[in-house]
Amino acid sequence: MPMKTRELSVPISEQTVRSLAAGDLVFVNGTIYTLRDSAYERTLTSLREGKSLPFSFKDSAIWHCGPIVRKTDSGWQVTAAGSTTSSRFTRPAAELLPKMGIRAIIGKGLMGDDILAPMRRWGACYLMTTGGAAAYYSKQIARVVDVHWLDLGMPAAVWVFSVERLGPLLVGIDSQGRSVFESVRSAAQENIAAIFEKSGIDPSHEYVWWPRPPNRFKDRNSRSVNVSAKS
Repeated sequence: MPMKTRELSVPISEQTVRSLAAGDLVFVNGTIYTLRDSAYERTLTSLREGKSLPFSFKDSAIWHCGPIVRKTDSGWQVTAAGSTTSSRFTRPAAELLPKMGIRAIIGKGLMGDDILAPMRRWGACYLMTTGGAAAYYSKQIARVVDVHWLDLGMPAAVWVFSVERLGPLLVGIDSQGRSVFESVRSAAQENIAAIFEKSGIDPSHEYVWWPRPPNRFKDRNSRSVNVSAKS
């Protein structure tokens, strides 16, 4: 299926999310929220204890981002807004997504398999940014709407941004659980197998000479010898 380019406006409907496919390009418009380590912990703790929250993520997007923001006479100004690595947020995101009705998670790198089932059930997706582009993405933030929990520190606070065509973002995982990571991994394995076959390489042979497997080495006659037995 050819890659599509889509415009997403917050609030995002389940129908819209389910129309996206892994590999599509997306631009996001509207109000989104930053969320990372400490804010994840406080949000989940509050929900577990039945406490109210000062924000709602329903039908919106959260961004794994620790922005650099400065206070000016006219308000807050974002100078840098780059994604942080999302893999470490897989489990808390899997718990939070259905509890708060999140439709999209924006971040960097892969996310683990624990996020697939909640995304399939609820109808959500994972959108990937490009690493090292914090200055570029900051220009797509039209304004800072609000900020919560500044006591956690500037990068860890929950920032509320109004964004205009944030992107392009790659749909890394879609609502069917299809992942660009798995596609790339499968294609790489097929290419490796083809290269091995063409080159006459036996994939079962141990070609790595260092580090050697624990407690084993090859003698001059290529016989496998157990080190512990010789000592």
